[in-house]
Amino acid sequence: MASQDTTERYGTVSRLLHWSMALLIAWQFLSAIAHYGFEDSAFEAFFWPTHKPLGLVLMILIVVRLLWALKNLASRPPSIDLPAKLGHLGLYALLLLVPALALLRQYGSGRAFDPFGIALMPGGGDKIDWMVDLGSLLHGELGWVLLAMVAGHIAMAFLHRHQPGQINVLPRMWGK
Repeated sequence: MASQDTTERYGTVSRLLHWSMALLIAWQFLSAIAHYGFEDSAFEAFFWPTHKPLGLVLMILIVVRLLWALKNLASRPPSIDLPAKLGHLGLYALLLLVPALALLRQYGSGRAFDPFGIALMPGGGDKIDWMVDLGSLLHGELGWVLLAMVAGHIAMAFLHRHQPGQINVLPRMWGK
């Protein structure tokens, strides 16, 4: 299997990034649902503590994925049409923006952030209201917009797979 993308299909690296991010996104939404829908339950206690550290991992992966996509830009499978291209750009933007807003809110809170035992934000600083307010206003809301876009992304992949005259795009990212 080729690690590089080709005009026919995505390479191993792109597919690994795509599917690992898909799993992390699913986990993130399970943790959000656990927190807001099952407060003070074992379900929440299992999922919610992972939300922030895995959100950081997801943000790192999207940056790596964007850099990899730029490196392979000339050899990637082409978008099937303008709406598909715009949809992917929207997904990439939200995948960057949603965790960035959470990090902004975390920093503005003045509280420590040490995912996986790594001290990224020491805490103890003054609260910066505009950062907390902006993050609180948009992180969750845009997260649900991201969920809707992910659902649309999945639906369109299957629609293109099963509609006559459409390009079956799933094998590009699924494998052979």
